[in-house]
Amino acid sequence: MAGEEEDNTWLIELESALLDGCTAQDINGLTKGKKIPESLRPDVWLLCLNCQDASNQMLTFDEIFDLTNQNVLRDDVKKFVKGLDNDEDEKLSVISDIESIITFYCKSKGINYNSNNGWIEILLPLLSLKLPKSDTYNLFESIIQLYIPRGCTKNGVPFHILRLVLQYHDPELCSFLDTKRITPEQYCLPWLRSLFAGTCNLEVVLFMWDLYFQRSDPFFIFFLCLIMIINTREQLLQMKNDDKSTIIETLSKMPADLEANDVSDFCSLAHYYSLKTPVSFREDVLEVLFSESGLEINSKLYSQALCLPVAVHELIESATVDATDVDSVKFFLVDCRPAEQYNSGHLSTAFHLDCNLMLQEPNAFNTAVQGLLNAQRQALAAGSLAAGEHLCFVGSGRTEEDSYAHMVVASFLKRNTKHVSILDGGFVAIHDYFGPHMTDCLEEHSPSTCLVCAPNNNNSSSELRQTIVRDNIPAIQLFSKLSSAMKAKSQEVKGKLIEYIVNPNSTVNNSEWHVSANDKKEQRYRNVPPVFSINDEDDDSRSEIRRDGTDMDSLEEIVDINSFLKEHKVIDKFPCQEVLVNGYMHDSFLIVTETHLVVLRDIPNKKGIAQVMSRRPLSTIVKITAKKRHPELITFKYGLPDGDNLLIKDMDRFLIPNASIATKVVSHQIVQQLDNKVL
Repeated sequence: MAGEEEDNTWLIELESALLDGCTAQDINGLTKGKKIPESLRPDVWLLCLNCQDASNQMLTFDEIFDLTNQNVLRDDVKKFVKGLDNDEDEKLSVISDIESIITFYCKSKGINYNSNNGWIEILLPLLSLKLPKSDTYNLFESIIQLYIPRGCTKNGVPFHILRLVLQYHDPELCSFLDTKRITPEQYCLPWLRSLFAGTCNLEVVLFMWDLYFQRSDPFFIFFLCLIMIINTREQLLQMKNDDKSTIIETLSKMPADLEANDVSDFCSLAHYYSLKTPVSFREDVLEVLFSESGLEINSKLYSQALCLPVAVHELIESATVDATDVDSVKFFLVDCRPAEQYNSGHLSTAFHLDCNLMLQEPNAFNTAVQGLLNAQRQALAAGSLAAGEHLCFVGSGRTEEDSYAHMVVASFLKRNTKHVSILDGGFVAIHDYFGPHMTDCLEEHSPSTCLVCAPNNNNSSSELRQTIVRDNIPAIQLFSKLSSAMKAKSQEVKGKLIEYIVNPNSTVNNSEWHVSANDKKEQRYRNVPPVFSINDEDDDSRSEIRRDGTDMDSLEEIVDINSFLKEHKVIDKFPCQEVLVNGYMHDSFLIVTETHLVVLRDIPNKKGIAQVMSRRPLSTIVKITAKKRHPELITFKYGLPDGDNLLIKDMDRFLIPNASIATKVVSHQIVQQLDNKVL
């Protein structure tokens, strides 16, 4: 009996709290993951969704059902209600209520109804509360405005965000789905649009929403989706030989298998993963997806992101958090700028991994990576201030230079390294964050050689920057703590890393080289428009560059490499690695025919078989550039004459072992084509 009384104590406390006027946080503290009784659920949801004192908006409804697509709405409602277990009279009442609420919502917001938008499914759990229609409407409106992410459409931002979260916690599974070309929108669109109401049974949804609304955290839906995906991990990884549609169907059906007894553990796991995800990313996403500002969402910011971005304030502040705080994200900072930049100023807790090593000295790079991982383990074991299970990579914050840093990050993702992030804004963001306190917080800072202080020291044009100032921690307190604590630990960190850190001493001029030293900039060929030129610029600005270098809507063309070489008029072929805009590299062949530059990408586990990634007419190549420091990294730029200038439309980048031979072959073939045109 004593046990039963103790078990019911929280219910008595909950009833009392509801009468006294509590908050959603208070309720969360009382329930501790328990299911809300049916008798209290209406009051709890009204409170958590800020509807307990809302007015009766339905009084202004004119009861005229004249939406542009009213018949579509009515048919959708009837079709949905037909599948319910209610008796016929109840079904008629449900049909009437759903159509009335959605019609009034559309008319009051000046929007149209669209099928499969999740609204009908959302209303079913709300109607089960048996509240007055006015309260049901208020709850419905609140859920749509506060909890449904904006942009739940094809190629929408929420799905790019979910992919980044999945990649952060399970890069192997994310890579598997990417390889199969399966994007989150193909299986979880109904999950986000209806908060699982369209895919789980009613009992599960009621329990899940009990716990969800108490959190007052709209982003939590992404962690619920994450757990749903990760729970199928072993099954999915065994489906390597299954077709795409079978895998999508398996994922889509997962929520239907969730039972009410599993909900508490399901949400607890989601909470655990939320604690292991950088807070700044979640905060930025909340502003993008759940804001009522109406600002346009920049899809490319997330669709083209190499990995999860972290704000500078979180990175710096995490260094001041006690290492024993298990609920906080702790970063192991990896500064992958070139040696000369690192030596002109860096955070004392940063491990230096020179991005140039990856191309210049691959063996030394691999040794340095092993050193990084060993140092991370040692720092964690010692409870060092530099310790952290989460890797955060720091680039320069300058677009062109960071393409090499991105290649380093991509190499870690390819190793299926968990918890990989990149500092948004790079070292520029760190520099701006400290401002006048820079001397106290940066090691070896040299204003004369620091590229942020003296941007003209670099050949690249300086970029305009915007600095976001956050007042999360009193500046003096933070900087004082950093300057003493971080410097005290810096020698300890460096001592453990000294045998692994490789810093090339050479500071070779970073200018680019001409494929042919005798070629002049923008050289014209026999009065032919400048469709081909070789110069020393390497502007990485490009339009509509795809993350994976492919057109997702195009049909895949799979070929046998030997057969392809025989069937086409091939001048030469070069084994290479295609370097994508996000740093990923794929084993490929660069094929030069009489008229085209063709890229064949190797298909893993299928020897001799490749996918045709692109066929570029040689006549569209306007520039071939390379870095003096990395002569094997070649960029082909494609475009059109635009008066006396060139309009660059696209570009490809390759790591070619025989780069000098390859560029000569391509150059010769382009000239040959131009000669043929003149003749």
